[in-house]
Amino acid sequence: MMVGCSAGLLATVLSLERVSYHPATVPCPLLRQVSMAVKPGETAVVMGASGAGKSTLLEVVAGLARPSQGRICWQGEPMDRRQRHRRCGLVFQFPERHFLGLTVRQELQLGQRRLREERLGAVLTQVGLNHVPPQQPPERLSGGQQRRLALAVQLLRDPQVLLLDEPTAGLDWSVRHSLLELLGQLQTGRVLVVVTHEPKLFAPLKPLCWRLQDGALEPC
Repeated sequence: MMVGCSAGLLATVLSLERVSYHPATVPCPLLRQVSMAVKPGETAVVMGASGAGKSTLLEVVAGLARPSQGRICWQGEPMDRRQRHRRCGLVFQFPERHFLGLTVRQELQLGQRRLREERLGAVLTQVGLNHVPPQQPPERLSGGQQRRLALAVQLLRDPQVLLLDEPTAGLDWSVRHSLLELLGQLQTGRVLVVVTHEPKLFAPLKPLCWRLQDGALEPC
């Protein structure tokens, strides 16, 4: 039987409680006793050097990896991997490497058996891709459009938590600015967790900030 998370975290939506992750293939833990809590409407920014464990943190929260120790909770109740996968939407740093559809429409319809045109159109409008031809191959989109397509794929699942791995990396300033405006809209009613080398870019979102170093997470 799962034991509930600490009483002090019951008022939060997403909470990590002393989470560690130590795959058998590496000598040292990739995450060490990580704890954090984020409420709906808040954005958590996690900064850190390459290799610090930022992407691993998102994968554990999303249910792609099982923590060695600790709990990941939703409204005070521990979640298993299936529950985390259902509640969280993860956008990878290089989303184009994960596209499976031959066209934009196919990519959006993956896993969506009964996707209505109204719903599809609303999400494309939300992410600013309503002008993109649905038969366009994803690889022909610009870098910023590919990030927006990856966001649209996750938004169709209506996740309560959005996990974003370096969402502004490799984009020019104007594209970064428009993407940040979009993230500001998406944080309403959701938990956003962003890992980045560029934390100052996310200042307009008034984020909570943590630093991840050698697998250990500290507020900053």
